[in-house]
Amino acid sequence: MAQSIYITSAEGHSGKSTVALGVLDALSRATPKVGVFRSIARSTLERDYVLEMLLAHDGVDLDYDECVGATYDEVRADPDAALATIVERYKAVEAQCDAVVIVGSDYTDVGSPAELGYNARIAANLGVPVLLVLGGRTVDAKPEQLGSSQPRTPAEMGQLAHLAITELAHGRAELFAIVANRADPEHKTETIAAIEQAIAAAPPRHADGAVPVWAIPEDPYLVAPSMRGIMRSLGGELVAGDPELLTRPALSVVVAGMSMVNVLPRLLEGAVVVIAADRSEVLLATLLANSSGTFPSLAGIVLNGPFEIPDPVRRLIDGLGSKLPIVTSPYGTYETAVRIMGTRGRLAADSQRRYDTALALFETNVDTEELTRELGVAHATVVTPLMFEFQLIERARSRRKRIVLPEGGDDRILRAAGTVLKRGIADLVILGEPADVRARATELGVDLGEAQLLSPFDPEHVHRFAQEYARVRAHKGVTYEKAADTVTDVSYFGTMMVHSGLADGMVSGAAHTTAHTIRPAFEVIKTKPGVSVVSSVFFMALADRVLVYGDCAVIPDPTSEQLADIAISSAATARQFGIEPRIAMLSYSTGESGSGAEVEKVRAATVLVRERAPELLVEGPIQYDAAADAAVAATKMPESQVAGRATVFIFPDLNTGNNTYKAVQRSAGAVAIGPVLQGLNKPINDLSRGALVQDIVNTIAITAIQAQRESS
Repeated sequence: MAQSIYITSAEGHSGKSTVALGVLDALSRATPKVGVFRSIARSTLERDYVLEMLLAHDGVDLDYDECVGATYDEVRADPDAALATIVERYKAVEAQCDAVVIVGSDYTDVGSPAELGYNARIAANLGVPVLLVLGGRTVDAKPEQLGSSQPRTPAEMGQLAHLAITELAHGRAELFAIVANRADPEHKTETIAAIEQAIAAAPPRHADGAVPVWAIPEDPYLVAPSMRGIMRSLGGELVAGDPELLTRPALSVVVAGMSMVNVLPRLLEGAVVVIAADRSEVLLATLLANSSGTFPSLAGIVLNGPFEIPDPVRRLIDGLGSKLPIVTSPYGTYETAVRIMGTRGRLAADSQRRYDTALALFETNVDTEELTRELGVAHATVVTPLMFEFQLIERARSRRKRIVLPEGGDDRILRAAGTVLKRGIADLVILGEPADVRARATELGVDLGEAQLLSPFDPEHVHRFAQEYARVRAHKGVTYEKAADTVTDVSYFGTMMVHSGLADGMVSGAAHTTAHTIRPAFEVIKTKPGVSVVSSVFFMALADRVLVYGDCAVIPDPTSEQLADIAISSAATARQFGIEPRIAMLSYSTGESGSGAEVEKVRAATVLVRERAPELLVEGPIQYDAAADAAVAATKMPESQVAGRATVFIFPDLNTGNNTYKAVQRSAGAVAIGPVLQGLNKPINDLSRGALVQDIVNTIAITAIQAQRESS
């Protein structure tokens, strides 16, 4: 039976979805098959955005329809019949999973103890414990008062906890833990203490009486509505600007009901500006102010009223090239403002910054190790792709390193940087003109926080790097003048930062070729002692384990000596990332059965590995099936310690390696993480030009882990 948890609250708008996402993320690190279930959804016609967000989490493999228990209408019509349906549908999900995150109702009506009581009945009948979420702020009674809610005092939180615990006990639900969400950050300790007193005063149903209490502070970014949410509330449409920027939150509302000169001083950072559609001069002035860099950066503009943008004005807007979203509203100024203020922020999978912020808040304030341990979720022996990615992130942030990203003009790099910074994976230096980089990040809704933004033309750094590069390359006739020109190239500039100790590693290649990325490293960083070549590996994350493939990206036709180098370096990389190396030196024949130049090259390389690293388990020449399949190995190499159990696969040439990793990636659904460069004195890693944001995040984490080893 799956180890599951029921997440419910005592009222609406408590931020349950943030907690549910955090719990799901924590469980996904510990066990391979995690499911989600929504006990009560609003209707069958409108899809539940919280459930959709949770189903979009990596590692969750369930269909929407099978994860819904009942609707509000069904519960109102016949609560007992609805409960039976919920139990039946949950059991079908439970049968497919090791753990299930169950999300309770959303209090679409006026919140009342009766609704919490029904959630308690559901949890009791499902046989799962309750994680109770208490809202740390008052629930707004009127839409126009959104944002004016006040933090609850510790005493109020204690009283709310007492009432909720009592109701859960009446429903015979077992209380597992309490999270005070959106808690007042200035009274976090007192809030926890007040809730603990409430638990002591009204003992809940719990096996050993111990109920963990955590408090997650308020974050305005999470509760602010996005421009897309505002557009949806207004029933409007996007008439200009970048649709990708609709994910940016609106932190405040500015009603531009005055002349242009009076509107401009009142613009606020992250504001949505409401402008009457016939006030073209105010619209154009606002767009110019937003583009100038001397006024606050806006979230968007709402044009209200039944007026079309005149053609000459539209041409001016197009000529400005502004990416700021401009959406329409059919309502008057007052109604438009009220609807905007009545729009609530949604935690959705399509807003990476919200997603990262929610996870970072949860991880910082909730002991996830205690949560999974107390829930009884056993850590699995298998390693899924998602679990491997989690391990990378955990190891990287255990001892944070400073990584330089030369391609600050690439949106993917900026989005990945936002995730890395928010999750605490590494400290970052981003190359590019600082004003341009920060402006684009702001447009994308990316918080670069404490990242260092550095121009590759910064005179102080250029002078320092030119002197050093000229010294290192003097034997090639490089003068200071030539060096000063060379080091302004972002790949050289980033490499010189690593060489000079201003950064611990570099990740590049999203917008540059592999040669452009790693050539400076060959010239300046150079190879480790005893290693003759720089090579690469891919981590191939299969459904239940992670393998290492090398070399699939750098050396076209390695010699026997180079193959031995690749094998030894790959074994060291595997061990560094928690994979016990058992090396298969691949060829088209196994053992002594074949002959020919290619087989002899692999055979000689195997001998060299055994001579240079006798502690390693290595087999070769060996065919892929004999290396990977225990049944084939029992026939072809029954006495081998590697055959059928190989974890490190060394290919005889780049043609074979590159095609094999791509074939396995596509046919077996493996996640290929890499290429990871090895053999350099300091970590430099290359990205595919088709890299996704998560690929970049993973590569930054890998580079940080490599840097940890270099500094230990």
